[in-house]
Amino acid sequence: MENINIILASSSPRRKKLLKKIGLSFDIKKSGVNEHSKIKLKSHLFSEYWAKKKAKDISESNKKSLIIGADTIVVIDGSILGKPTNNQEGINMLKKLSGNMHEVVTGVSLQYKKLNISDTFHSKTKIFFNKIDEESIKEYIKNEKPLDKAGSYGIQDSIAKYIKRIDGCYYNVVGLPISEFYKRYKIILKVIQEKNIKSKTKLY
Repeated sequence: MENINIILASSSPRRKKLLKKIGLSFDIKKSGVNEHSKIKLKSHLFSEYWAKKKAKDISESNKKSLIIGADTIVVIDGSILGKPTNNQEGINMLKKLSGNMHEVVTGVSLQYKKLNISDTFHSKTKIFFNKIDEESIKEYIKNEKPLDKAGSYGIQDSIAKYIKRIDGCYYNVVGLPISEFYKRYKIILKVIQEKNIKSKTKLY
């Protein structure tokens, strides 16, 4: 079977680890897309929009590669929380999450421009937090420095001691819904290989 070049359009070390965990070989090229929260879309469409934007940005100059784009957001009471821009914003985000339930939504987009293959989807996970006192929040922000994480926390680090319950895919909260991703990836891989074989056959 023909090997397909894969590119992760993200510099996230967590997504990198997750893809390596399932045995994928890939390159990393961070998208030049400038994300912002001004577009008015429902949360799942918002995450899908930016995941697709990132993947398409890289696919333009890598038409024969399968591009993986992803975008993770936190949603509470209808408000979208992205990555905090500073410590105080991170503290404010965790105060909102403390003692409440929120959703983590990750949009994922797979793009293979050469064959005009495009698949974009999302996954949702509900997280229930216990109460966190302000001093603990400040200590967490200071020690863990979660400014590169949506909602100002990483489920895989010390904040875990405040998580009461998780409904949904754990890996989705880390940054990539692995099971759903892998299912779709295998289907797309098969389509790419079949179309490439047919294309080569027509030359003879």
